Amino acid sequence: MDIGSEAHDSLVFVAALALDVADVRARYSALRSGWALFDGPGGTQAPDVVIDAIRSYLRDSNANLGGSFAASVRSDAVVANARLAAAGFLGCTPDEVVFGQNMTTLNFALSRTLGRELRAGDEIVATKLDHDANVAPWHELARDLDLDVRLVELRDDTTLDLDHLEELLSDRTRVVAFPLASNAVGTLVDARRVVELAHGVGALAWADAVHYAPHAPLDVHTLGVDVLVCSPYKFYGPHLGLAFGRAELLRGWRPYKVRPASTEPVGARFETGTLAHELLAGFTAAVDYLAELGWDAIRSHERALGEELLSGLPEGWRLHGLPTMEGRVPTFAVTHPALAPDEVAARLAERKIAVWSGDYYAVEVMQRLGLPDGAVRIGIVHYNSAEEVDRVLAALGGL
Repeated sequence: MDIGSEAHDSLVFVAALALDVADVRARYSALRSGWALFDGPGGTQAPDVVIDAIRSYLRDSNANLGGSFAASVRSDAVVANARLAAAGFLGCTPDEVVFGQNMTTLNFALSRTLGRELRAGDEIVATKLDHDANVAPWHELARDLDLDVRLVELRDDTTLDLDHLEELLSDRTRVVAFPLASNAVGTLVDARRVVELAHGVGALAWADAVHYAPHAPLDVHTLGVDVLVCSPYKFYGPHLGLAFGRAELLRGWRPYKVRPASTEPVGARFETGTLAHELLAGFTAAVDYLAELGWDAIRSHERALGEELLSGLPEGWRLHGLPTMEGRVPTFAVTHPALAPDEVAARLAERKIAVWSGDYYAVEVMQRLGLPDGAVRIGIVHYNSAEEVDRVLAALGGL
């Protein structure tokens, strides 16, 4: 992956075998409902192989870890395999993997742990492009520790103002928190430049990859980030949180944990209580599923659908975000000249078309765009079809 100085390079068209959409859709029982599902940014559907893996674990291996009996031994293997799958997915080592309930919970826990290293007057930089799960934890920590939280502005085209980021940095900056892609408007961030600026003042680069992960491969060490958080249920897996933490960093932090809990692998020190083993089995199946399809085919298919939606947006609708597929993922925020976003979503639901409306927890984005009621979010993922894009465009044109 390369989210570099030309952010769109990470999602350029790559010549590849076309994705067999009919075959893909046949793997999802959830897609047989007759609904056109453009709600992926809030949580994707799970292919049947993920559901089967969860069911298989609960039927055959449902036990806690560390026992000498068969089900416990199988559970140990499920967790170990999930760490290996996560390491391959993120581009890190199994030691650097942390699982949790969801990204938000993990981010609060990890930021709270980092707080043990911070002092009054230290500075945190986040952005107005972020989901609140990478803003609110820092505000709460600032309230407790008397820190200063600063937010990077957006340009009018919804790209991050990196000049403003550079102005905000100082020798007191301890963290630069930022998204790889906006969950609200789909804009990509020049992650390598953000990391370079953060490290230039000795700060940690803390990335939210929740919205990027369904659309392109991750490689945390190539990016150079220190911490990265994401959500498997946004990339065809079960409801989990997943984090990467640089091993040297994790070893230097004192985790909040019960005393008997294992301290190895190092990432496990930050996993409180018993993990949802059945969901880890489903997570591994989701990672294997994506590897089987291949990112080149996924990206080229999503790009084509995104171009179709952009070129066919009916007259009167306003797009908030980049007008082409350059520099973005296929997530589109649109507004109607007369109808409120919630009303649009309700009318589309009557036509069995699922979209989101509101701010999607991207509070700062909507304030910056002057959208107090938010927008309508149409999210395309690889299991969507050209026919579904035609269907949503026709529905928008009829409102």
